[in-house]
Amino acid sequence: MIIKYPGLGMKLRFLFIFLCCLPVILNAQETAFVTGRITDENQMPIFLANVAIPGTPHGAVTDEEGNYRLEIPANEELTLSISYLGFQQITINLRLQPGQTQEINQVLTETVQNLNEVIIREQHERATTINRIDIKTLDMLPNISGNLETILYTLPGVSSRNELSSQYSVRGGNFDENLVYVNLIEIHRPFLVRSGQQEGLSFINPDMVSSIKFSAGGFDALYGDKMSSVLDITYRRPVKFGGSASISLLGGSLQLEGASRNRRFTHISGFRYKTSQYLLNSLEIKGEYNPNFYDFQTLLTYKLAPEWEISFLGNIAFNRYHFIPETRNTDFGTFQNPLNLRIYYEGQEQDRFDSYTGAMTLHYTPSDQLSLKIVGSAYYSIEQEHYDILGEYLINELDNRLDSETYGDSILNIGIGGQLNHARNNLNAFVYSAAHLGTLVRERNTLKWGAKWQHERIRDRISEWEMIDSVGYSVPYTGYTITLFDVIKSNNRLYSNRLTSFIQNTMTFESNNTMFFLSAGIRASYWDLNNQFLLSPRVTFSLKPDWKRDLVFRLATGYYYQPPFYKELRYPDGSLNPDLQAQKSIHFVLGGDYVFTAWDRPFKFTTEIYYKHLDELVPYKLDNVRIEYAGENLARGYAVGLDMKIHGEFVPGAASWASLSLMKTEEDIIGDYYIDEDGNRRIDIGYYPRPTDQRIMVGIYFRDYFPSLPDYKVLLNLIYGSGLPFSPPNIPRYDLQFRMPSYKRVDIGFSKVLKRENATLKDGNPFRHFRSIWISAEVFNLLGVRNVISYTWVKTVSNQDDVPGAFAVPNYLTGRRFNLKLTARF
Repeated sequence: MIIKYPGLGMKLRFLFIFLCCLPVILNAQETAFVTGRITDENQMPIFLANVAIPGTPHGAVTDEEGNYRLEIPANEELTLSISYLGFQQITINLRLQPGQTQEINQVLTETVQNLNEVIIREQHERATTINRIDIKTLDMLPNISGNLETILYTLPGVSSRNELSSQYSVRGGNFDENLVYVNLIEIHRPFLVRSGQQEGLSFINPDMVSSIKFSAGGFDALYGDKMSSVLDITYRRPVKFGGSASISLLGGSLQLEGASRNRRFTHISGFRYKTSQYLLNSLEIKGEYNPNFYDFQTLLTYKLAPEWEISFLGNIAFNRYHFIPETRNTDFGTFQNPLNLRIYYEGQEQDRFDSYTGAMTLHYTPSDQLSLKIVGSAYYSIEQEHYDILGEYLINELDNRLDSETYGDSILNIGIGGQLNHARNNLNAFVYSAAHLGTLVRERNTLKWGAKWQHERIRDRISEWEMIDSVGYSVPYTGYTITLFDVIKSNNRLYSNRLTSFIQNTMTFESNNTMFFLSAGIRASYWDLNNQFLLSPRVTFSLKPDWKRDLVFRLATGYYYQPPFYKELRYPDGSLNPDLQAQKSIHFVLGGDYVFTAWDRPFKFTTEIYYKHLDELVPYKLDNVRIEYAGENLARGYAVGLDMKIHGEFVPGAASWASLSLMKTEEDIIGDYYIDEDGNRRIDIGYYPRPTDQRIMVGIYFRDYFPSLPDYKVLLNLIYGSGLPFSPPNIPRYDLQFRMPSYKRVDIGFSKVLKRENATLKDGNPFRHFRSIWISAEVFNLLGVRNVISYTWVKTVSNQDDVPGAFAVPNYLTGRRFNLKLTARF
């Protein structure tokens, strides 16, 4: 029904609207606004800084990007106070006209050096499972991959056994179970990568980061639909021109940033180049390695009005890997049965992983309490994996007699043959989305909500086969025909839509001098491919008792569904299962932290006990960083563990930490069985370790310096992880497992600071134009440990007694390598 108003009615309507708005207009004429951004001396935004008019109810706090907006009385002489724990307070006198908006940006100076993570900035962060990582820990970090994710590997609950990759597992989950956000934009990874050698730069550019937040479980409903962890990154918003540059034997980077004179427009951009050729030459497969990885990233923001802001985040990445193998010589086996594998190769591998990401955000802040965002993003990936490689191999038994003149030489050939591998795999993925995010702050309550629509278009063409010839026989040997050992061929197209939403309320209250924190929320999701609708409630409760000791206790629980993306849908033969359901995890996390002082220096001890009930699992096998899923919801399982971390200034003014994790994760395929050697059917195999069942993990991040020469610094990164399970490929059983050797790695870096932050140098010094500059000498894999990442299964037709038809030959990671790196900021 349509109603039309006559002319008089229209005038009365305008009069009514004017009278309704008159109080608002009059009120607006009596007030003014102060807006701006608060940063530290490194131009990093300060979160939750207080901006207030002392003695009045007018006050605000800065958001995660350091921005604030404050409504104040007009036509009055006022004093604006800006303060934050550990920084010098700033006061500013001002008088504004009615309706005027004044922009005031300030840089706060620390009153205590190197507060780092151990000085608690806000009780809100201690009350959650989110761990904020100081970005200063990235400086001078000996980082073989160049990726920010390296800093996570020493945290409790996090495991990585491949220094060439940015992938990691958390509390028994696999690589695909981790959420990564940059400025609240969900980041996608390539699909076809199967080894760390192929993997280039991760999306996150460390030179552009202002905030790192990480949760290993029990995270809020704000974060999306994955079962294990969330990494939440915020990029820096600059207030003036600056930048950084670095160059090393492994590549280089250049980052530039700046702001317009009125600060309405800001930009920060970074270019990176990485080559791992120097590292790959330490692998046992010798040949011509030619990996080249580039990316360019930019964040642009423009303030349209005091309440309106628009920003753009863009990334272009080109990752190319070209490899011509020549030979391989690997000793393996035991002292009682030492063996040697020698392979002569022909052919080559050419891989391409290009991606394009763009996201536009419109941000509206009508008041200090309300924030509204509309976000549109798109991701496009072009991936290809092409190789034809023939390997002709010899397996020999070695002389193990210590008193023999031929000790260590080959004395008997026990296998000879060839292996031809072929692949023409191509994948194109296009993912775009539209989302709305909102935040409303009221007294002690913070309400957050959001809704998102996502569309996916994926085309996957697989042509992959393997042929094995052993002593003139094709494997598997039939006696009649030549048969390929393994063949995968498929041509898949997937079009689907997802709808997700969440609402979350966070509140704090006090009773009998005890602080309480409660965060409760729920997520809803729907996928039109399998028509599955999911609800995920999540709750975190914390309390800080009024004790002499500074303790916080917390409990988090919730449902964490993981709807399949694309890789989980694929059967081992390459076909898709469109009816696959979401995997489910229920988290129970009980933990706390204790802040204390020792040797007149701050420390923080954190511990968490967790249990994860897993259901509707999709079993998988792990080979290097490639995950091959079963394509069906076959299993149930669990993960249980204990995480501990001590963080503090073991050396005055230099924060370090050590972590210890104990974990066990197993799964049970419901109704599974196998046929034994006598032809009997064996059932109820029961629970067996999942591929990520790493029972013990130790991580140490340690910083030191020479007391009399503080510009000479040392940083050590140590990782230990007990052995992971692995099983032979191309067999349907998942419970038939062995254990890899434990992973042990120590990286160390020695740095000389050529110019410190805020230092003044003489006119003739060439470094005086830089804000800071340092040079580092790094030693990767200091102890030269031969860590195993996977196994090559060499198949033969056995013609000798007690000689098996397959050998598991270890594939080792990089050896000891040295690196020189020069870093400058300006």
